[in-house]
Amino acid sequence: MAEITVLGGGVCGLATAMLLARDGHEVAVLERDPTPAPDAVDDAWTGWARSGVVQFRQPHFLQPRVRRVLDRELPDVRDALLAAGAAVVDPIARLPPAVADRAARDGDERFVSVTARRTTTEHVFASVAANEPRVRVRRGVEVAGLTTRMNGGLPHVTGVRTSSGEELASDLVVDAMGRNSKLPRWLREGGVGDVHEEAEDSGFVYYTRFYRARDGSIPAVRTPFQSTPIGSFSILTVPGDRSTWAVTIFTASGDRPLKQLKHADRFAAVLSSCPLHAHWLDGEPISDVLPMAGVLDRYRRLAVGGRPLVSGLVLVADAWACTNPSLARGLALGLDHAARLRDTVRAHLDDPAELAQAWDSVTEAEFTPWYRATVATDRARLAEIDRLRNGTAPPPVDRPALARARLPVAATRDPDLFRAFLEIVGCLTLPADVFARSGLADRVLELTETVDLPAPPGPTREELLALLA
Repeated sequence: MAEITVLGGGVCGLATAMLLARDGHEVAVLERDPTPAPDAVDDAWTGWARSGVVQFRQPHFLQPRVRRVLDRELPDVRDALLAAGAAVVDPIARLPPAVADRAARDGDERFVSVTARRTTTEHVFASVAANEPRVRVRRGVEVAGLTTRMNGGLPHVTGVRTSSGEELASDLVVDAMGRNSKLPRWLREGGVGDVHEEAEDSGFVYYTRFYRARDGSIPAVRTPFQSTPIGSFSILTVPGDRSTWAVTIFTASGDRPLKQLKHADRFAAVLSSCPLHAHWLDGEPISDVLPMAGVLDRYRRLAVGGRPLVSGLVLVADAWACTNPSLARGLALGLDHAARLRDTVRAHLDDPAELAQAWDSVTEAEFTPWYRATVATDRARLAEIDRLRNGTAPPPVDRPALARARLPVAATRDPDLFRAFLEIVGCLTLPADVFARSGLADRVLELTETVDLPAPPGPTREELLALLA
């Protein structure tokens, strides 16, 4: 068995550590933020300092794919989430009114989520990891660089060097430092060279407020899906743990008039003007309006032309790729990525170069397509917002693109399409694989080509600007 160092003590770093430890490895987790998880879940919300996690108090939803991974790999974590008051969300229970066939089907359970605020989720993972015999979490340790040597003509990472000068040897280093990982700089300083990186601003700005139920009840969901586009902005409603929820209004980051949403009265005015969402204000606010902008869609790969740049080092979760958080794909992909890393280490640990090659292949085949699909979704929505702001007509598109754009509407009218769209939303099946099904695109167009496509009720652009003036 190996000595493994995981850099980053967030959710995916802790999950990686537990999965590897339960396979027999000794795992050290190095976390820069010094404050340990508090004793109580509520104290995590009010007082846990996690400066290294920019989205720590932003909207957070655990997609069905997360529950699937927890059921299979970490059922004790799932049970601890439920014990901490996590919400159980079943979208089949809110089939749209226009769907005539409302009968349950085999497999519907795959759409059920167990979800909680980010603070609660990380508190649970940290609490379970603290009792893991082969996991040692060291908080307040800042890594300053990597130690390397050559191995068969390939740079090989042998461990890390901390800011205090301590050198920690390791058979494998796992970068789970998320969006803020400094790994590319360390690899350049270590003479390995440049990491392949693609990055672009996701183009969105988010305005979020958290609420707690006054009577213990969560507002009823009156829309088919949690995220609803309404003209040049979207509303995301996210149930949380312990009778809490978050409401996020997000739009294009360059839409200057909408920056007024950072003010609580303007935020409430816009939400009140949306009939299907206004009731989400019926709670006790437990935060101010929390803006977040400058979020990158970013992808990194430790290989060029399919050949690894380095061995002894792997990227996992957001350190590999991070995307627009409104789609809630980060932890869904990250936890599954961690489980697949455990499998790959199990098969290839004895050969570092082979492990590096195998991990690149697994990531590219199973996870990179999700990154590409997410970036395409971001770009399409931003283009739509830009057209609505400028009053320009949409460009002509081919039938496949039209079917992809109209699936959310068709899904509100057909039980099969509703479930197909939930597969994409829940991070269960890639959009390309859904649309490869025989007759699916034709059915989407059949349901949407001959009618005016309804728009969710809410303010026009002119009315929106008046509310924010």
